[in-house]
Amino acid sequence: MQHEVTVIQDLLDSNGHLREPGWAKKPVFNYRRKDIKASRFRIKEWDYYLILNDHHAIALTLADNSYMGMISASVLDFDSGTEHTGSIMTAFPMGKFKMPETADESHCHFENKRAKVDFLATEGTRTIFFEYKNFWDGKDLHAEFTLTQPFEDRIVIATPWKEDPKAFYYNQKINCMPAKGFYTLGDHRVDFHESDTFGTLDWGRGVWTRDNTWYWGSGNGWVEGGRFGFNFGYGFGDTSAATENALLYEGMLTKVDEVKFLPSDPDHLLMPWRIESNDDRVDLDFSPILDRAAAINALILSTDQHQVFGRVSGNVLLENNRRLDIRDLTCFFEIVHNVY
Repeated sequence: MQHEVTVIQDLLDSNGHLREPGWAKKPVFNYRRKDIKASRFRIKEWDYYLILNDHHAIALTLADNSYMGMISASVLDFDSGTEHTGSIMTAFPMGKFKMPETADESHCHFENKRAKVDFLATEGTRTIFFEYKNFWDGKDLHAEFTLTQPFEDRIVIATPWKEDPKAFYYNQKINCMPAKGFYTLGDHRVDFHESDTFGTLDWGRGVWTRDNTWYWGSGNGWVEGGRFGFNFGYGFGDTSAATENALLYEGMLTKVDEVKFLPSDPDHLLMPWRIESNDDRVDLDFSPILDRAAAINALILSTDQHQVFGRVSGNVLLENNRRLDIRDLTCFFEIVHNVY
């Protein structure tokens, strides 16, 4: 079942339960942190930007996970097959990051002795400023980007967990944003140009159960002369009302039912994968280049992450029955297990 929500409404009812689980093409849900009835230690709010082209990528995150705040950056070089990720943790922000309650026309700001973050969204434009001292090998990371965001379709999802009615996953994925800017790492500078670079925003707010595994894939690029993007995800919460699977082409969304990621060897994720859907809209082969792997096992939390970057080829079927031929589109697919 893919239940589309079309009426603007509050996300949560007076009991802190989702009013209408489902998906949307536009931001129809009104989120307010104060409406959450679950323990305030379980609230999670994050903004994640990925800027990507065929040669380089940078990922930047600001997250308030209540008992743990995180400022994180990853830089990736696909030509050399190298990457580095760094994270700064803060204790018990408990909403002090003041993450915006809307993904649009908003401002995320954080600053301490090691990092400064500004994510600013205005009508049609997003700007990113990010500084991280001593990011890698004694070198500072500095990034500045501008993303162009026409008011187009996006995938919006609001789904619950069966085992806890006060738990929910509210998320917006905004694809296909032309991006330009640069980052410097010490004296090394990498420039990104709108002609071949796109940005994706993963904007999430919610209350999770403690132990979760999710699968997420995303990519953007030029296909047959138009801006194309995809978002696939599963394994997270109760998706009986809707999945977050979608294709986007020139601003128009095509809903996809269920998608599966099928690594040919789950123990060796740099081997080829199959990506396919049950409604025959997605038929892709994924050739990995780089596995951004991270694992933490601490007293109160653990995480095992594999974000595998590479290129997909195959075809997808749009809502208007147009079939697009995909060739070597740079993207990623990830498998993440979190306990926190």
